[in-house]
Amino acid sequence: MDEADKLNRIIESRMKLKARFEEKIKLTPSVADDSPKGSGKLNRHGMPSIPIGQTATVKWPVLDLGYQPSIPLDKWRLTIDGAVDNPVRLSWNDFMALPQTKDTSDFHCVTTWSKLDMHWKGVSLLDLAALVHPKETATHVLCYGYDTYTTNLSLEEALKPDVLLVHTFDGQPLQIEHGGPVRMITPQLYAWKGSKWIKRIEFLTENKLGFWEDRGYSNTAYPWRNDRYSD
Repeated sequence: MDEADKLNRIIESRMKLKARFEEKIKLTPSVADDSPKGSGKLNRHGMPSIPIGQTATVKWPVLDLGYQPSIPLDKWRLTIDGAVDNPVRLSWNDFMALPQTKDTSDFHCVTTWSKLDMHWKGVSLLDLAALVHPKETATHVLCYGYDTYTTNLSLEEALKPDVLLVHTFDGQPLQIEHGGPVRMITPQLYAWKGSKWIKRIEFLTENKLGFWEDRGYSNTAYPWRNDRYSD
C-alpha cells in the first residue's frame, strides 16, 4: 500500500469513528455542561477558560512519579492493541509518518494550576484509533507510560479532536521532564489523564482504573465541575 492509499484509509476510518462517537462527544460535560464553574473568557467549547479552583500560571511545573525515563528515538515504540482489529507497534519513523496535527489548547493540572494557550504538534488519538479500527465492543482506553504510569479514558473523551500524542511544544521537541519524546494531552480533562512518556494504548471493552484513579482520583476528571476525586 502506498502512502496515499494509507492516508485515504486513515481518513475514511477517522470519519466512521467520528460518526460513531459524535453524539456521545456532544453530551460530555466539557462540551455540554450548561452550568460550568469557573471564570474568564469562554474557550472554544463555551467553558470558562479558568475552571473552578484553578489559577493561571505562565510557568509549566513538572510533576511525575519521581522517575523521568530517557528513551532514545530509535528505541521508542508505541503499541496500540486490545479490542482492535489491527493492532500495531509503531517506531518513531512510523509515528512521524502519520498525519500531523497542530493545535493550541489549555492545560489544567489537578494540583490547581492552569497554563493557557499552549502550542502543540503531534498525532491525534482519533487518527491512531482509525489506524487500528476499534471493535464495536470497545468503550475505554488504558494508556501506559515508560515510567509505569497508567490512566484511563472513555472513548468519547479519548476520541475528541484535541486529544493528541504530542512530540513538539512551542516549535521545539517536547522536553524529557514534560514527557518527551511523546506524551498525551487531554485539554478537556485534568492533565493527569494524559500519560507522559507514552508507550502503549490498550483499547478495552470495560473500564479499568489507572494509577491515580485506583488511588482515589476521579474516573471522569472534568475541570469545570471540580471533579478531582472519586465519591
